[in-house]
Amino acid sequence: MKYLILIYRNPSTRKIWEEGFTDADRAAAYRAYAELNDSLTASGELIVSESLMDVEEARHVIVRDGRALASDGPFAEVKELLAGFYLVEADSMDRAVEIAAAIPEVAVGAAEIRPVRELP
Repeated sequence: MKYLILIYRNPSTRKIWEEGFTDADRAAAYRAYAELNDSLTASGELIVSESLMDVEEARHVIVRDGRALASDGPFAEVKELLAGFYLVEADSMDRAVEIAAAIPEVAVGAAEIRPVRELP
């Protein structure tokens, strides 16, 4: 089954990453990401993984009366911001939890795991 692992952070967790971590800490985290990606690729579980730009670069889109309207906000009210994701093929939710727990950002942020609905 496919699982989408959403990686969340908030301004305080981002501050930890930027100011609380040393350059060596950040380099170790990036190595951990690379090792996780390599491991999931080797096992055949990784479909895609991406890091997302900060929310200031995003656009909010709605369709009204057949017209698409895009703006830079306001966005839906949230405390945690989407920072990136993994789309994996895993045998079970338990395995997806193991994968999420290995994501470096989750040590200071959070992850949400959502099974992907197979459409007919």
